[in-house]
Amino acid sequence: MGGLSCAPSTPSEMVTPAQITLTTPSPFPPGTLTEIPSSDSYTEVRQRMVEQQLRGRDITNEVVLGAMSEVPRHKFVPADYLSSAYSDYPLPIGFGQTISQPYIVAVMTELADVQPGEKVLEIGTGSGYQAAILAQLTDSVYTIEIIPELAQRAQDTFKQLGYKQITAKQADGYGGWEEYAPFEAIIVTAAPDHVPQPLVNQLADGGKMVIPIGPPGGYQSLWLLERQGDEVIRTNWGGVRFVPLTRSE
Repeated sequence: MGGLSCAPSTPSEMVTPAQITLTTPSPFPPGTLTEIPSSDSYTEVRQRMVEQQLRGRDITNEVVLGAMSEVPRHKFVPADYLSSAYSDYPLPIGFGQTISQPYIVAVMTELADVQPGEKVLEIGTGSGYQAAILAQLTDSVYTIEIIPELAQRAQDTFKQLGYKQITAKQADGYGGWEEYAPFEAIIVTAAPDHVPQPLVNQLADGGKMVIPIGPPGGYQSLWLLERQGDEVIRTNWGGVRFVPLTRSE
């Protein structure tokens, strides 16, 4: 569900949206396609995204970089935005939501430190892109989206791309997914104004939660929460801007 207009380049810095421009534009202009050819014509552009926007900044985890190199981001954006699928800024996906810029997806994934075989929960499926990245790291990804249309669209995309390791549902994600808890990692891709206690309760001992916290309509802080027994260690990774976490009425 997420969305981002700025992200930290270091834990203590705030940066404006990056101005990196791809030297070679996407081969498809906006609005010309609703389906991408089976052969991935975006491979070169995607690799440039990884090298310039991620490795060229401060993303160092090779597993995360590999996942970002593999997942076809253009499959998760609306047809009108195909030419911007690998650009360094968020894109609208409808219903007031966005797909986060590639950099912040990489930051959150790197902080979550997901290992093979671990269970990870995502709150705010949105386009499904973050869940697909996580599915490159482990075979147990659970994701929740509150907006029915986005939930169905993401599930259709997962099916189309063969992501059988992703379990998705339409629901209010504030309460997590107790049926499959505990989780070694939890990523929240929309901003509440406080840490939801049900998510803390469902975090495994030694697990990590990455979550933006702050008021709607402004900047928030990206927090890393690490559970150590009954204690939760919190680290502020700097300023971000996400859409608010939507709750059921």
